[in-house]
Amino acid sequence: MGPIDYLVVEFPGSRMTGEGLPLLVDLVERGIIRILDLAFVRKEIDGTVTALEIADLNGDGVLDLTVFEGASSGLVSQDDLQEAAVILSPGDSAGILVYENVWAAPFAAALRRGGGRLVAGGRIPVQDILQTLDELDAAA
Repeated sequence: MGPIDYLVVEFPGSRMTGEGLPLLVDLVERGIIRILDLAFVRKEIDGTVTALEIADLNGDGVLDLTVFEGASSGLVSQDDLQEAAVILSPGDSAGILVYENVWAAPFAAALRRGGGRLVAGGRIPVQDILQTLDELDAAA
């Protein structure tokens, strides 16, 4: 199995355009990632948290994400959804995505067979990279 990552993406005002969905589908179809869990929550104006059905996120009657319907491994619990919603402002929604990096599984297996051990890992936030690049540009 490849490394498992998660994303929580906030949609201010619960406005979801779906622009990224074709790219997500492409990653799955090409075997780069495998979606383990995909869930959506909305924080109501009164602060209550509502889980949204994947099939019709914007409530317009059109099925938006049927290709991901049933993507639930059980790794994301109700507590996880509540925790994700804590960071939301009232009226906002969030998508929670847990995925396996399928591309990395053969590489990781080869490293283990060769005696390698993973001793550190991490992710540098994009905002930090952009800020550093801006600072380097300004200094040049």
